[in-house]
Amino acid sequence: MKDLIDVKGSVTSAGCRAVADRGQPAAADALCIARVRAAGGRLLGKVNLHELAFGVSGVNPWFGTPPNPSDPGRIPGGSSSGSAVAVATGEADVALGSDTGGSIRIPAACCGVVGLKTTHGRVPLDGVWPLAPSFDTVGPLAANVAGVVEAMRLLEAGFEPDGAYEGRVARALIGSDVEVDPVIDEAVDAALRLAELEVTPVAVAGWHGAWRDQQVLLSIEALQSDGWLIDETGGDGIGQDTLDRLLASDYKPDVVAAARAGAATWVPAFVQLVERAGVLALPTLPSRPPGIGQPVRGINALCAPVNLPGHFGARACARSAADRAPARSTGRARGTPREPGGPDRGGGLLGITARGDGGEPASRDGVPPAPQPARSTPRTRAVTDAIAVTAPPMASPALDFDLW
Repeated sequence: MKDLIDVKGSVTSAGCRAVADRGQPAAADALCIARVRAAGGRLLGKVNLHELAFGVSGVNPWFGTPPNPSDPGRIPGGSSSGSAVAVATGEADVALGSDTGGSIRIPAACCGVVGLKTTHGRVPLDGVWPLAPSFDTVGPLAANVAGVVEAMRLLEAGFEPDGAYEGRVARALIGSDVEVDPVIDEAVDAALRLAELEVTPVAVAGWHGAWRDQQVLLSIEALQSDGWLIDETGGDGIGQDTLDRLLASDYKPDVVAAARAGAATWVPAFVQLVERAGVLALPTLPSRPPGIGQPVRGINALCAPVNLPGHFGARACARSAADRAPARSTGRARGTPREPGGPDRGGGLLGITARGDGGEPASRDGVPPAPQPARSTPRTRAVTDAIAVTAPPMASPALDFDLW
C-alpha cells in the first residue's frame, strides 16, 4: 500500500523526509487496511510515492523513484507511483493508492495497468495522510480489471461488479480546451469500437477552466494539510519541487473565491451531462508519459476535473494549526467527515472495462456473473467514479483511457 496509509507499528512517511523523521509508529491500522485484513488480505509492504502525494511525476528525492517497467526513462506517474509499479512488475497482486486529482489513474496509465478512483467518501480515509480532504480518495490498482475487482472486495464487504454493461458510452469531446495527441484520441476510439459499445460523441464545455479551478482548490487544502511542516522545518527535509508547490499554494482570497464560483457552476452541468450520457470516455493522459526530468504540467488536465464533485459533497476543510501538529502526524483519523451522496457506479465501470480486458469480471468462484439488465435511471454518483484502463505496457501507450 502507498506509504501515506497507516499500518500499525509502522511510521507513515508520506514520501517525505521531514515527515519520516518526526513520525511515530502508527497506533492502529488505517480503516481501509483494517478492512483488507478482515477480508483475508495479506500485506506485503509499503510502496513509495510522490512526496506528500503532491505531484504527478512520481519522482521522489528522498527514497528513490520507482522505475517505470514499461520504459525506465519515463516517469512512473504519481502520486501513487510505487503502487502502479508494484502491480506492473508482479511484485503484488493488487495495490492501494490515493487519488486527489489523478494520482491513481495517471500512474496506471504510465505503467500500463488498471486503476480505479473510487467515489469520494466510499473508502474511509481514517488513518490516511491528507493532501486535500475534499478531493482525497483511496482506491486499487492491479494488472487487470479482475485484480481491481478482487481489491474492491477486500476494501468493501459484499462488493460485486455489475454484469456486462450494455448501456451507452459518451465519447467526450473536450475541444480546444486541452490539447490531446491525436494518436491517443484515435486509439481511444479504436478501443471503444473493439468493445462493441454504443458510443455517442458528446461535447464537454469548460474543461480547462474546471482543471484550473480544481488545482487552486486542491492546492489551498494541501497548504492547510502540510503547511505546518514548512513552519517547523524551514523547508529542511522537504524536496524542492514539493516545497515550491506548497509555497505557491497561498492564493489570494479573490483567486480562491473565483475558483469556488467557477467550480460551483461547472460541476452541476457536468453531473447532468454524465447522468444523461451514462458513462463518459476520454483519454487518461493528453500525451505519452514525459521523460524523467521533463516538464509534467498539464499531465493531469484530463483527470483532475472529475475530482471536483467531491468538493461539494464534503464539509469545508477548516483545520487549525494544532490539528496539524507533528504529534498528530501519524496513527490518527485524518481529514473531515464525509457526506457521501447516493450510490456510485464503480461496479458498472468494472463491467464495462472487462469487455476490453479479455472478458467479464470474475465472480468469487471464477465463473462470470450473469449479465444484468440495463438500469433505467443513471445512478447519481456515477460522475465521481473513474477508471484508467491501459493496453499491455507501452506496446501502445496511447490506449490509456478513462471511463467516468
